[in-house]
Amino acid sequence: MTSPETPRNNPPEQEANEFSHTNDPRWKQTIAQFSDYASAQAAVDRLSDAGFPVERVAIVGLDVRVVEHVLGRLTGGKAALKGAAAGAWFGVLLGLLFGLFAPGFGWLAIMIISVASGAVWGALLYFLGHLATGGRRDFDSLKTLEAGHYEVQVEAPYAAEAARLLADQTAHPGD
Repeated sequence: MTSPETPRNNPPEQEANEFSHTNDPRWKQTIAQFSDYASAQAAVDRLSDAGFPVERVAIVGLDVRVVEHVLGRLTGGKAALKGAAAGAWFGVLLGLLFGLFAPGFGWLAIMIISVASGAVWGALLYFLGHLATGGRRDFDSLKTLEAGHYEVQVEAPYAAEAARLLADQTAHPGD
């Protein structure tokens, strides 16, 4: 009869390249906290510069929230222009794909037709989409995810060394 395995406080002995325990948060320890991502990234960069195995490190954003940045008023004309631009890019991609198989200079005609068609259809679809809202969303915006703060977490067997390296580099910033 086998008994269920009880959780251990110490990580099992595993090869350095094994990935099984790295996704489990119980195997990570927070060695530093930062209010912005750039500072957390700089800390990991300092660890990398010191030769630390950074594949054992994670930057974790906490207190995540969705922020919608309003870019401006959206009219039917602006919606059509935005759609034309998106459609033109899609047309470029299709034109390049189909243009590969065109003989001679036929690819140029395919590109022109694809970009123009994409721009027209994009403008039409975005304009109709804007009209369909019935004035309930007359603004353009960009949604982003933002974290309240960031933690640098390191796999438990490596945490003490990483914390020491960061402390040494903070004490000797010129190195």
